[in-house]
Amino acid sequence: MRRNGGQIVCEALLREGVDVIFGLPGGAILPLYQILPEFPELRHILVRHEQGAAHAADGYARVTGRPGVAWATSGPGATNLVTGIATAQMDSVPMVVVTGQVGRAAIGSDAFQETDITGITLPITKHNYLVMHASEIAGVIKEAFHIASTGRPGPVLVDIPKDVFTEEVDVEWPDEIDLPGYKPNLQGHSGMIRRAANLINEAERPVILAGHGVILSQAFDELRELAEKAQIPVVPTLLGLSGFPDDHVLCVGMPGMHGMAYASLAIEEADLLIALGMRFDDRITGDTSSFATGSKKIHVDVDPSEIGKNIPVDVPIVGDVKRVLVDLNKRVQPSTHIDWLNRIEELKRDHPSMLVRETDKLIPQYVIKEISEATNGEAIVVTGVGQHQMWAAQHYSYNEPRSLVSSGGAGSMGYEVPGAMGAQVGRPDKVVWSVAGDGGFQMTMCEIATMVENHIPVKIAILNNGFLGMVRQWQEIFYNSSYVATGYSANPDFVKLAEAFGAFGARVTDKSQVRSTIMEAMAFDGPAIVDFVVEQEENVYPMIPAGMSVREMIEEPRPQEART
Repeated sequence: MRRNGGQIVCEALLREGVDVIFGLPGGAILPLYQILPEFPELRHILVRHEQGAAHAADGYARVTGRPGVAWATSGPGATNLVTGIATAQMDSVPMVVVTGQVGRAAIGSDAFQETDITGITLPITKHNYLVMHASEIAGVIKEAFHIASTGRPGPVLVDIPKDVFTEEVDVEWPDEIDLPGYKPNLQGHSGMIRRAANLINEAERPVILAGHGVILSQAFDELRELAEKAQIPVVPTLLGLSGFPDDHVLCVGMPGMHGMAYASLAIEEADLLIALGMRFDDRITGDTSSFATGSKKIHVDVDPSEIGKNIPVDVPIVGDVKRVLVDLNKRVQPSTHIDWLNRIEELKRDHPSMLVRETDKLIPQYVIKEISEATNGEAIVVTGVGQHQMWAAQHYSYNEPRSLVSSGGAGSMGYEVPGAMGAQVGRPDKVVWSVAGDGGFQMTMCEIATMVENHIPVKIAILNNGFLGMVRQWQEIFYNSSYVATGYSANPDFVKLAEAFGAFGARVTDKSQVRSTIMEAMAFDGPAIVDFVVEQEENVYPMIPAGMSVREMIEEPRPQEART
Protein backbone atom coordinates (compact mmCIF):
# COMPACT_ATOMS: atom_id res chain seq x y z
CA MET A 1 0.00 0.00 0.00
CA ARG A 2 1.62 3.25 -1.18
CA ARG A 3 1.43 6.19 1.25
CA ASN A 4 3.36 9.37 1.89
CA GLY A 5 4.89 10.15 5.27
CA GLY A 6 2.08 12.44 6.38
CA GLN A 7 -0.57 9.87 5.56
CA ILE A 8 1.37 7.23 7.46
CA VAL A 9 1.52 9.45 10.56
CA CYS A 10 -2.22 10.06 10.53
CA GLU A 11 -3.15 6.44 9.88
CA ALA A 12 -0.71 5.27 12.55
CA LEU A 13 -2.34 7.61 15.07
CA LEU A 14 -5.76 6.23 14.22
CA ARG A 15 -4.44 2.69 14.68
CA GLU A 16 -3.37 3.74 18.20
CA GLY A 17 -6.87 4.98 19.01
CA VAL A 18 -6.07 8.69 18.85
CA ASP A 19 -9.10 10.93 18.45
CA VAL A 20 -7.75 14.40 19.17
CA ILE A 21 -4.55 16.35 18.49
CA PHE A 22 -3.54 19.67 20.03
CA GLY A 23 -1.24 21.62 17.78
CA LEU A 24 -0.15 24.65 15.81
CA PRO A 25 1.23 24.43 12.25
CA GLY A 26 4.31 25.97 10.68
CA GLY A 27 6.50 25.52 7.64
CA ALA A 28 8.29 22.27 8.49
CA ILE A 29 5.17 20.41 9.58
CA LEU A 30 2.88 21.88 6.92
CA PRO A 31 2.93 18.78 4.68
CA LEU A 32 1.47 16.81 7.60
CA TYR A 33 -1.23 19.40 8.25
CA GLN A 34 -2.22 19.51 4.58
CA ILE A 35 -2.94 15.76 4.75
CA LEU A 36 -5.13 16.12 7.85
CA PRO A 37 -8.46 16.74 6.01
CA GLU A 38 -8.13 13.21 4.58
CA PHE A 39 -8.57 11.91 8.14
CA PRO A 40 -11.73 13.50 9.58
CA GLU A 41 -11.69 11.05 12.50
CA LEU A 42 -8.72 13.01 13.88
CA ARG A 43 -10.01 16.13 15.63
CA HIS A 44 -7.42 18.87 15.57
CA ILE A 45 -7.59 21.69 18.12
CA LEU A 46 -5.66 24.74 16.99
CA VAL A 47 -4.02 26.28 20.07
CA ARG A 48 -2.65 29.80 20.43
CA HIS A 49 0.78 28.72 21.70
CA GLU A 50 2.62 25.41 21.50
CA GLN A 51 3.07 25.29 25.29
CA GLY A 52 -0.72 25.17 25.42
CA ALA A 53 -0.71 22.18 23.07
CA ALA A 54 1.68 20.24 25.29
CA HIS A 55 -0.18 21.05 28.52
CA ALA A 56 -3.53 20.26 26.90
CA ALA A 57 -2.25 16.88 25.70
CA ASP A 58 -0.98 16.29 29.24
CA GLY A 59 -4.33 17.17 30.82
CA TYR A 60 -6.15 14.96 28.32
CA ALA A 61 -3.86 12.03 29.19
CA ARG A 62 -4.26 12.44 32.95
CA VAL A 63 -8.06 12.26 32.92
CA THR A 64 -8.42 9.54 30.25
CA GLY A 65 -5.40 7.34 30.97
CA ARG A 66 -4.61 7.40 27.24
CA PRO A 67 -1.60 9.15 25.67
CA GLY A 68 -2.21 12.76 24.70
CA VAL A 69 -0.93 13.96 21.32
CA ALA A 70 0.61 17.32 20.44
CA TRP A 71 1.99 18.63 17.13
CA ALA A 72 4.31 21.56 16.46
CA THR A 73 6.65 22.78 13.78
CA SER A 74 10.44 23.04 13.90
CA GLY A 75 12.54 25.62 15.74
CA PRO A 76 10.53 27.84 18.11
CA GLY A 77 7.41 25.76 17.59
CA ALA A 78 9.22 22.74 18.98
CA THR A 79 11.06 24.61 21.73
CA ASN A 80 7.77 26.14 22.90
CA LEU A 81 6.70 22.60 23.75
CA VAL A 82 9.61 22.06 26.12
CA THR A 83 7.95 23.20 29.37
CA GLY A 84 4.96 20.97 28.64
CA ILE A 85 7.15 17.99 27.81
CA ALA A 86 9.20 18.47 30.99
CA THR A 87 5.98 18.71 32.99
CA ALA A 88 4.78 15.40 31.58
CA GLN A 89 8.14 13.75 32.18
CA MET A 90 8.29 14.81 35.83
CA ASP A 91 4.76 13.55 36.50
CA SER A 92 4.98 10.34 34.40
CA VAL A 93 2.27 11.38 31.94
CA PRO A 94 1.93 9.42 28.66
CA MET A 95 2.23 11.73 25.70
CA VAL A 96 3.35 11.47 22.06
CA VAL A 97 4.67 14.65 20.44
CA VAL A 98 5.21 14.97 16.70
CA THR A 99 7.42 17.82 15.51
CA GLY A 100 8.32 18.91 12.02
CA GLN A 101 12.00 19.34 11.20
CA VAL A 102 13.76 21.12 8.35
CA GLY A 103 14.35 19.01 5.25
CA ARG A 104 16.95 16.27 5.45
CA ALA A 105 19.44 18.08 3.21
CA ALA A 106 19.28 21.18 5.45
CA ILE A 107 19.84 19.45 8.80
CA GLY A 108 23.00 20.78 10.39
CA SER A 109 23.16 23.88 8.21
CA ASP A 110 21.49 26.28 10.67
CA ALA A 111 18.59 26.55 8.28
CA PHE A 112 15.62 28.80 9.04
CA GLN A 113 13.79 27.45 12.12
CA GLU A 114 16.22 24.57 12.55
CA THR A 115 16.66 23.39 16.14
CA ASP A 116 18.01 20.09 17.42
CA ILE A 117 14.82 19.23 19.30
CA THR A 118 15.80 15.60 19.88
CA GLY A 119 18.99 16.84 21.54
CA ILE A 120 17.12 19.45 23.57
CA THR A 121 14.49 17.02 24.80
CA LEU A 122 16.78 14.06 25.43
CA PRO A 123 16.76 14.56 29.24
CA ILE A 124 13.05 15.42 29.46
CA THR A 125 11.53 12.63 27.38
CA LYS A 126 11.20 8.96 28.06
CA HIS A 127 12.47 8.47 24.52
CA ASN A 128 12.72 10.40 21.29
CA TYR A 129 13.25 9.72 17.59
CA LEU A 130 14.53 11.54 14.52
CA VAL A 131 12.86 9.74 11.62
CA MET A 132 14.91 9.97 8.42
CA HIS A 133 12.84 7.76 6.12
CA ALA A 134 9.09 7.50 5.61
CA SER A 135 9.40 3.73 5.72
CA GLU A 136 10.31 4.02 9.44
CA ILE A 137 7.26 6.06 10.50
CA ALA A 138 4.74 3.27 11.04
CA GLY A 139 7.08 1.33 13.32
CA VAL A 140 8.27 4.41 15.18
CA ILE A 141 4.74 5.66 15.95
CA LYS A 142 3.74 2.22 17.23
CA GLU A 143 6.86 2.08 19.42
CA ALA A 144 6.27 5.64 20.64
CA PHE A 145 2.80 4.83 21.97
CA HIS A 146 4.03 1.59 23.53
CA ILE A 147 6.91 3.30 25.32
CA ALA A 148 4.79 6.30 26.39
CA SER A 149 2.07 4.22 27.98
CA THR A 150 3.84 1.19 29.48
CA GLY A 151 6.05 0.76 32.52
CA ARG A 152 6.50 4.21 34.02
CA PRO A 153 4.61 6.38 31.51
CA GLY A 154 6.17 9.45 29.98
CA PRO A 155 6.43 11.67 26.90
CA VAL A 156 7.93 10.44 23.62
CA LEU A 157 8.91 12.88 20.88
CA VAL A 158 8.99 11.98 17.17
CA ASP A 159 10.83 14.52 15.00
CA ILE A 160 10.20 14.20 11.25
CA PRO A 161 11.94 16.25 8.50
CA LYS A 162 9.65 18.13 6.14
CA ASP A 163 10.54 16.10 3.05
CA VAL A 164 9.94 12.81 4.89
CA PHE A 165 6.26 13.80 5.21
CA THR A 166 6.02 13.93 1.40
CA GLU A 167 8.16 10.88 0.66
CA GLU A 168 6.08 8.00 -0.72
CA VAL A 169 6.76 4.41 0.28
CA ASP A 170 5.01 1.07 0.37
CA VAL A 171 3.95 0.95 4.01
CA GLU A 172 3.94 -2.19 6.14
CA TRP A 173 2.04 -1.94 9.42
CA PRO A 174 3.89 -3.78 12.19
CA ASP A 175 1.86 -6.25 14.23
CA GLU A 176 4.34 -6.51 17.07
CA ILE A 177 7.03 -4.46 18.74
CA ASP A 178 10.52 -5.76 19.31
CA LEU A 179 12.39 -3.69 21.89
CA PRO A 180 14.90 -6.07 23.50
CA GLY A 181 16.22 -3.41 25.90
CA TYR A 182 12.81 -2.32 27.13
CA LYS A 183 10.86 -4.82 29.20
CA PRO A 184 9.27 -3.18 32.26
CA ASN A 185 8.94 -5.47 35.25
CA LEU A 186 5.26 -5.34 36.17
CA GLN A 187 4.56 -8.35 38.35
CA GLY A 188 6.73 -7.81 41.40
CA HIS A 189 8.98 -10.38 43.08
CA SER A 190 6.92 -12.96 44.97
CA GLY A 191 9.50 -13.25 47.75
CA MET A 192 9.47 -9.52 48.32
CA ILE A 193 5.68 -9.48 48.31
CA ARG A 194 5.70 -12.19 51.02
CA ARG A 195 8.13 -10.12 53.09
CA ALA A 196 5.92 -7.05 52.63
CA ALA A 197 2.84 -8.98 53.77
CA ASN A 198 4.69 -10.18 56.87
CA LEU A 199 5.67 -6.63 57.80
CA ILE A 200 2.09 -5.43 57.31
CA ASN A 201 0.71 -8.29 59.42
CA GLU A 202 3.15 -7.47 62.25
CA ALA A 203 2.79 -3.68 62.16
CA GLU A 204 0.97 -1.81 64.90
CA ARG A 205 1.02 1.65 63.33
CA PRO A 206 1.07 1.22 59.53
CA VAL A 207 0.45 4.02 57.04
CA ILE A 208 -0.09 3.74 53.29
CA LEU A 209 1.60 6.51 51.29
CA ALA A 210 -0.37 6.50 48.04
CA GLY A 211 1.22 8.27 45.08
CA HIS A 212 0.49 8.96 41.43
CA GLY A 213 1.34 5.35 40.57
CA VAL A 214 -1.96 4.26 42.12
CA ILE A 215 -3.82 6.37 39.55
CA LEU A 216 -1.54 5.50 36.65
CA SER A 217 -1.99 1.77 37.27
CA GLN A 218 -5.70 2.18 38.07
CA ALA A 219 -5.24 0.43 41.39
CA PHE A 220 -8.21 2.18 43.00
CA ASP A 221 -10.06 -0.97 44.06
CA GLU A 222 -6.92 -2.81 45.14
CA LEU A 223 -5.76 0.08 47.32
CA ARG A 224 -9.17 0.29 48.94
CA GLU A 225 -9.14 -3.48 49.55
CA LEU A 226 -5.76 -3.31 51.29
CA ALA A 227 -6.71 -0.32 53.42
CA GLU A 228 -10.05 -1.75 54.51
CA LYS A 229 -8.86 -5.33 55.02
CA ALA A 230 -6.08 -4.34 57.43
CA GLN A 231 -7.62 -1.02 58.55
CA ILE A 232 -4.62 1.01 57.45
CA PRO A 233 -4.87 4.82 57.17
CA VAL A 234 -4.13 6.20 53.70
CA VAL A 235 -2.03 9.32 53.17
CA PRO A 236 -2.16 10.40 49.50
CA THR A 237 0.57 12.55 48.02
CA LEU A 238 -0.36 15.64 45.98
CA LEU A 239 -0.51 13.64 42.74
CA GLY A 240 -2.01 10.71 44.62
CA LEU A 241 -5.10 12.77 45.51
CA SER A 242 -8.19 11.21 43.92
CA GLY A 243 -6.57 7.78 43.97
CA PHE A 244 -8.42 7.11 47.24
CA PRO A 245 -11.67 8.88 48.18
CA ASP A 246 -11.22 11.88 50.45
CA ASP A 247 -14.51 11.06 52.16
CA HIS A 248 -13.37 7.56 53.15
CA VAL A 249 -12.96 7.15 56.90
CA LEU A 250 -9.40 5.84 56.41
CA CYS A 251 -8.25 8.79 54.28
CA VAL A 252 -5.98 10.99 56.37
CA GLY A 253 -5.08 13.67 53.81
CA MET A 254 -2.02 14.95 52.01
CA PRO A 255 1.27 15.22 53.95
CA GLY A 256 4.41 17.25 53.37
CA MET A 257 5.35 20.89 52.95
CA HIS A 258 1.76 22.15 52.79
CA GLY A 259 -0.05 18.96 53.67
CA MET A 260 -2.21 18.30 56.67
CA ALA A 261 -0.21 18.58 59.88
CA TYR A 262 -1.80 15.41 61.24
CA ALA A 263 -0.88 13.49 58.10
CA SER A 264 2.78 14.46 58.40
CA LEU A 265 2.72 13.63 62.11
CA ALA A 266 1.09 10.26 61.43
CA ILE A 267 3.96 9.41 59.08
CA GLU A 268 6.44 10.33 61.79
CA GLU A 269 4.70 8.13 64.38
CA ALA A 270 4.15 5.16 62.06
CA ASP A 271 6.10 1.94 62.52
CA LEU A 272 5.57 0.90 58.88
CA LEU A 273 5.27 2.98 55.70
CA ILE A 274 3.79 1.26 52.66
CA ALA A 275 4.80 3.54 49.77
CA LEU A 276 2.81 2.83 46.61
CA GLY A 277 3.79 4.45 43.32
CA MET A 278 5.44 7.50 44.84
CA ARG A 279 9.02 8.71 44.84
CA PHE A 280 9.69 10.22 48.27
CA ASP A 281 10.19 13.65 46.71
CA ASP A 282 11.53 16.54 48.75
CA ARG A 283 8.09 18.12 49.25
CA ILE A 284 7.13 14.98 51.19
CA THR A 285 10.33 14.15 53.03
CA GLY A 286 11.92 17.54 53.73
CA ASP A 287 15.20 16.59 55.42
CA THR A 288 15.66 13.00 54.26
CA SER A 289 18.02 12.18 57.15
CA SER A 290 15.26 12.74 59.68
CA PHE A 291 12.27 11.54 57.66
CA ALA A 292 10.20 8.86 59.41
CA THR A 293 13.21 7.29 61.06
CA GLY A 294 11.11 5.13 63.38
CA SER A 295 9.47 3.08 60.65
CA LYS A 296 10.26 0.21 58.34
CA LYS A 297 9.48 0.92 54.73
CA ILE A 298 7.98 -1.01 51.83
CA HIS A 299 8.36 0.69 48.46
CA VAL A 300 6.39 -0.44 45.39
CA ASP A 301 7.24 1.29 42.12
CA VAL A 302 7.38 0.22 38.48
CA ASP A 303 10.56 2.26 37.98
CA PRO A 304 13.52 0.51 39.68
CA SER A 305 15.54 3.75 39.65
CA GLU A 306 13.13 5.23 42.21
CA ILE A 307 13.68 2.46 44.77
CA GLY A 308 16.10 3.68 47.41
CA LYS A 309 16.88 6.88 45.47
CA ASN A 310 15.87 9.28 48.21
CA ILE A 311 14.96 7.09 51.18
CA PRO A 312 16.42 3.66 52.08
CA VAL A 313 13.76 0.96 52.19
CA ASP A 314 13.47 -2.43 53.85
CA VAL A 315 11.38 -4.19 51.22
CA PRO A 316 11.81 -3.03 47.61
CA ILE A 317 9.21 -4.23 45.11
CA VAL A 318 9.65 -3.32 41.45
CA GLY A 319 6.32 -3.70 39.74
CA ASP A 320 3.03 -2.22 38.68
CA VAL A 321 1.11 -1.08 41.77
CA LYS A 322 -2.13 -2.75 40.73
CA ARG A 323 -0.55 -6.12 39.97
CA VAL A 324 1.53 -6.08 43.14
CA LEU A 325 -1.49 -5.22 45.29
CA VAL A 326 -3.50 -8.08 43.77
CA ASP A 327 -0.84 -10.50 45.09
CA LEU A 328 -0.18 -8.62 48.31
CA ASN A 329 -3.83 -8.42 49.32
CA LYS A 330 -4.09 -12.22 49.25
CA ARG A 331 -1.36 -12.48 51.88
CA VAL A 332 -2.41 -9.65 54.20
CA GLN A 333 -4.41 -10.71 57.22
CA PRO A 334 -7.49 -8.78 58.38
CA SER A 335 -6.73 -6.41 61.23
CA THR A 336 -8.24 -3.45 63.06
CA HIS A 337 -5.48 -1.17 64.48
CA ILE A 338 -8.03 0.51 66.71
CA ASP A 339 -5.50 2.21 68.98
CA TRP A 340 -3.59 3.58 65.99
CA LEU A 341 -6.71 4.93 64.29
CA ASN A 342 -7.76 6.54 67.56
CA ARG A 343 -4.34 8.16 67.80
CA ILE A 344 -4.76 9.64 64.32
CA GLU A 345 -8.15 11.06 65.29
CA GLU A 346 -6.42 12.64 68.28
CA LEU A 347 -3.83 14.19 65.96
CA LYS A 348 -6.65 15.59 63.82
CA ARG A 349 -8.27 17.19 66.86
CA ASP A 350 -5.00 18.70 68.06
CA HIS A 351 -3.87 19.91 64.61
CA PRO A 352 -7.07 20.84 62.71
CA SER A 353 -5.45 21.81 59.39
CA MET A 354 -8.60 21.52 57.27
CA LEU A 355 -10.66 24.17 58.98
CA VAL A 356 -11.52 27.42 57.22
CA ARG A 357 -11.53 30.29 59.67
CA GLU A 358 -14.74 32.20 60.13
CA THR A 359 -14.31 35.74 58.84
CA ASP A 360 -16.18 38.33 56.80
CA LYS A 361 -13.18 38.64 54.51
CA LEU A 362 -13.05 36.83 51.16
CA ILE A 363 -10.33 34.25 51.69
CA PRO A 364 -9.24 31.73 49.05
CA GLN A 365 -9.81 28.70 51.25
CA TYR A 366 -13.49 29.64 51.46
CA VAL A 367 -13.75 29.93 47.68
CA ILE A 368 -12.31 26.42 47.17
CA LYS A 369 -14.59 24.98 49.84
CA GLU A 370 -17.59 26.56 48.11
CA ILE A 371 -16.58 25.14 44.71
CA SER A 372 -16.18 21.72 46.34
CA GLU A 373 -19.62 21.87 47.90
CA ALA A 374 -21.28 23.36 44.81
CA THR A 375 -19.92 20.51 42.67
CA ASN A 376 -20.44 17.86 45.36
CA GLY A 377 -16.78 16.91 44.93
CA GLU A 378 -17.59 15.50 41.48
CA ALA A 379 -15.78 17.99 39.25
CA ILE A 380 -12.31 17.65 37.77
CA VAL A 381 -10.06 20.33 39.25
CA VAL A 382 -6.98 21.50 37.34
CA THR A 383 -4.48 23.77 39.03
CA GLY A 384 -1.37 25.69 38.26
CA VAL A 385 1.37 26.02 40.83
CA GLY A 386 1.56 28.09 43.97
CA GLN A 387 -0.73 28.98 46.83
CA HIS A 388 -3.91 28.31 44.86
CA GLN A 389 -2.63 24.80 44.07
CA MET A 390 -2.15 24.02 47.76
CA TRP A 391 -5.53 25.45 48.77
CA ALA A 392 -7.17 23.43 46.00
CA ALA A 393 -5.38 20.31 47.27
CA GLN A 394 -6.40 21.01 50.86
CA HIS A 395 -9.99 22.16 50.61
CA TYR A 396 -11.56 20.39 47.63
CA SER A 397 -12.93 16.94 48.36
CA TYR A 398 -11.62 14.52 45.71
CA ASN A 399 -13.89 11.52 45.81
CA GLU A 400 -13.66 10.29 42.22
CA PRO A 401 -10.60 8.83 40.44
CA ARG A 402 -8.52 11.18 38.28
CA SER A 403 -10.31 14.28 39.57
CA LEU A 404 -7.22 16.34 40.48
CA VAL A 405 -4.88 17.38 37.67
CA SER A 406 -1.84 19.42 38.64
CA SER A 407 1.78 20.02 37.73
CA GLY A 408 3.36 18.37 40.76
CA GLY A 409 6.98 17.69 39.90
CA ALA A 410 7.95 20.42 37.46
CA GLY A 411 5.72 22.99 39.16
CA SER A 412 4.83 24.72 35.90
CA MET A 413 2.96 27.99 36.32
CA GLY A 414 0.47 28.44 33.51
CA TYR A 415 -0.47 24.77 33.43
CA GLU A 416 -3.96 25.43 34.77
CA VAL A 417 -5.60 26.94 31.67
CA PRO A 418 -4.43 24.63 28.84
CA GLY A 419 -4.29 21.64 31.20
CA ALA A 420 -7.97 22.20 32.01
CA MET A 421 -8.74 22.57 28.32
CA GLY A 422 -7.23 19.15 27.63
CA ALA A 423 -9.01 17.62 30.62
CA GLN A 424 -12.35 18.96 29.38
CA VAL A 425 -11.75 17.58 25.88
CA GLY A 426 -10.90 14.21 27.40
CA ARG A 427 -13.91 14.21 29.73
CA PRO A 428 -16.67 16.25 28.09
CA ASP A 429 -19.15 14.62 30.47
CA LYS A 430 -17.57 16.27 33.55
CA VAL A 431 -17.56 19.77 34.97
CA VAL A 432 -13.96 20.98 34.84
CA TRP A 433 -12.79 23.80 37.10
CA SER A 434 -9.43 25.43 36.53
CA VAL A 435 -8.19 26.93 39.79
CA ALA A 436 -5.67 29.61 38.88
CA GLY A 437 -3.55 32.30 40.39
CA ASP A 438 -3.62 35.68 38.70
CA GLY A 439 0.07 35.22 37.82
CA GLY A 440 -0.19 31.77 36.27
CA PHE A 441 -3.43 32.63 34.47
CA GLN A 442 -1.75 35.44 32.60
CA MET A 443 0.99 33.10 31.34
CA THR A 444 -1.34 31.00 29.18
CA MET A 445 -4.65 32.88 29.10
CA CYS A 446 -4.47 33.06 25.30
CA GLU A 447 -5.98 29.56 25.27
CA ILE A 448 -9.32 31.05 26.37
CA ALA A 449 -9.69 31.93 22.68
CA THR A 450 -9.09 28.26 21.84
CA MET A 451 -11.77 27.22 24.33
CA VAL A 452 -14.32 29.67 22.91
CA GLU A 453 -13.49 28.69 19.34
CA ASN A 454 -13.92 24.98 20.08
CA HIS A 455 -16.73 25.33 22.64
CA ILE A 456 -14.74 23.81 25.50
CA PRO A 457 -16.73 24.90 28.58
CA VAL A 458 -14.02 25.07 31.26
CA LYS A 459 -14.86 27.12 34.36
CA ILE A 460 -11.91 29.17 35.66
CA ALA A 461 -11.61 30.48 39.21
CA ILE A 462 -8.86 33.10 39.46
CA LEU A 463 -7.78 33.52 43.07
CA ASN A 464 -6.66 37.07 42.45
CA ASN A 465 -4.43 38.45 45.19
CA GLY A 466 -2.28 40.69 42.99
CA PHE A 467 0.82 38.73 43.93
CA LEU A 468 2.92 35.78 42.92
CA GLY A 469 1.46 34.48 46.13
CA MET A 470 3.70 31.61 47.16
CA VAL A 471 6.85 33.56 46.39
CA ARG A 472 5.47 36.47 48.42
CA GLN A 473 4.74 34.09 51.29
CA TRP A 474 8.35 32.87 51.25
CA GLN A 475 9.56 36.49 51.18
CA GLU A 476 7.35 37.23 54.19
CA ILE A 477 8.54 34.25 56.23
CA PHE A 478 12.18 33.89 55.15
CA TYR A 479 13.12 37.41 53.92
CA ASN A 480 11.53 39.67 56.57
CA SER A 481 8.60 40.65 54.31
CA SER A 482 10.91 42.15 51.70
CA TYR A 483 8.62 41.85 48.69
CA VAL A 484 10.85 42.01 45.65
CA ALA A 485 9.29 41.58 42.21
CA THR A 486 6.23 39.68 43.39
CA GLY A 487 3.42 42.26 43.30
CA TYR A 488 1.29 43.10 40.26
CA SER A 489 0.01 46.68 40.07
CA ALA A 490 -1.55 46.56 36.61
CA ASN A 491 -3.42 43.31 36.22
CA PRO A 492 -5.97 43.48 33.41
CA ASP A 493 -9.68 43.65 34.10
CA PHE A 494 -10.33 39.89 33.99
CA VAL A 495 -14.08 40.36 33.45
CA LYS A 496 -13.59 42.58 30.43
CA LEU A 497 -10.91 40.17 29.25
CA ALA A 498 -13.34 37.25 29.48
CA GLU A 499 -15.96 39.22 27.57
CA ALA A 500 -13.41 40.20 24.94
CA PHE A 501 -12.65 36.52 24.38
CA GLY A 502 -16.38 35.75 24.18
CA ALA A 503 -16.49 33.95 27.52
CA PHE A 504 -18.60 34.52 30.63
CA GLY A 505 -16.95 36.90 33.08
CA ALA A 506 -17.77 37.87 36.66
CA ARG A 507 -16.01 39.43 39.60
CA VAL A 508 -16.52 38.45 43.25
CA THR A 509 -15.40 40.74 46.04
CA ASP A 510 -17.66 39.60 48.88
CA LYS A 511 -18.37 36.23 50.50
CA SER A 512 -22.07 36.61 49.86
CA GLN A 513 -21.46 36.54 46.09
CA VAL A 514 -19.36 33.35 45.99
CA ARG A 515 -21.88 30.50 45.73
CA SER A 516 -24.31 32.28 43.40
CA THR A 517 -21.51 33.26 41.02
CA ILE A 518 -20.11 29.71 40.99
CA MET A 519 -23.56 28.43 40.04
CA GLU A 520 -23.95 31.14 37.40
CA ALA A 521 -20.60 30.18 35.84
CA MET A 522 -21.53 26.50 35.77
CA ALA A 523 -24.88 27.29 34.19
CA PHE A 524 -23.21 29.18 31.35
CA ASP A 525 -22.92 27.14 28.17
CA GLY A 526 -19.25 27.80 27.45
CA PRO A 527 -16.01 28.82 29.14
CA ALA A 528 -16.45 31.06 32.18
CA ILE A 529 -13.97 33.13 34.17
CA VAL A 530 -14.64 34.24 37.73
CA ASP A 531 -12.27 36.80 39.21
CA PHE A 532 -12.26 36.16 42.97
CA VAL A 533 -10.57 39.19 44.52
CA VAL A 534 -9.22 37.54 47.66
CA GLU A 535 -7.18 38.70 50.64
CA GLN A 536 -3.78 39.71 49.33
CA GLU A 537 -1.51 38.37 52.05
CA GLU A 538 -3.22 35.16 53.05
CA ASN A 539 -0.71 32.37 53.69
CA VAL A 540 -0.87 28.63 53.14
CA TYR A 541 -0.57 26.58 56.34
CA PRO A 542 0.76 24.28 57.59
CA MET A 543 4.23 24.79 56.19
CA ILE A 544 7.35 22.72 56.59
CA PRO A 545 10.21 24.92 55.34
CA ALA A 546 12.18 23.43 52.46
CA GLY A 547 14.82 20.94 53.60
CA MET A 548 13.56 20.81 57.19
CA SER A 549 11.66 18.17 59.11
CA VAL A 550 8.18 17.86 60.53
CA ARG A 551 9.59 19.11 63.84
CA GLU A 552 10.08 22.55 62.20
CA MET A 553 6.52 22.63 60.85
CA ILE A 554 4.78 26.01 61.02
CA GLU A 555 1.10 25.62 61.77
CA GLU A 556 -1.47 28.34 61.19
CA PRO A 557 -1.31 30.98 63.91
CA ARG A 558 -4.31 30.84 66.20
CA PRO A 559 -6.62 33.56 64.82
CA GLN A 560 -8.65 36.06 66.74
CA GLU A 561 -11.65 35.07 64.65
CA ALA A 562 -13.56 31.94 65.53
CA ARG A 563 -13.07 28.86 63.39
CA THR A 564 -15.69 26.57 61.96
